[in-house]
Amino acid sequence: MDSSQPTRFPVTHKSVSLDIKVIVTQIGCMGTILHARKEESVSTEPTFSVSVIFGKRDEPWLLACGRQLIEHISCSGSSRPLVLSLGLKDHSPETLKEIIVAVIENCLW
Repeated sequence: MDSSQPTRFPVTHKSVSLDIKVIVTQIGCMGTILHARKEESVSTEPTFSVSVIFGKRDEPWLLACGRQLIEHISCSGSSRPLVLSLGLKDHSPETLKEIIVAVIENCLW
């Protein structure tokens, strides 16, 4: 490989660094990884599915965070699924609300 050419990560990604009570990477690892997607059918309104790929399965607030984000992303016109990594010490509703607002305000999708 030519070292003069910058290497690019093979997955398109966006990131942002904000002051939100906790830093999402404060535990030094990826934390809980969620997969969220919109499921459509011909006869009904769309439903949203959120599942834990890796990590804490007993944290309902993490699932609620994923669901709110995928609903907003879907309503903004995107049909892409979401993979979300939350490595948090503080799983309080207030912290997760701040994360949701930060992701939405910065259009991180």
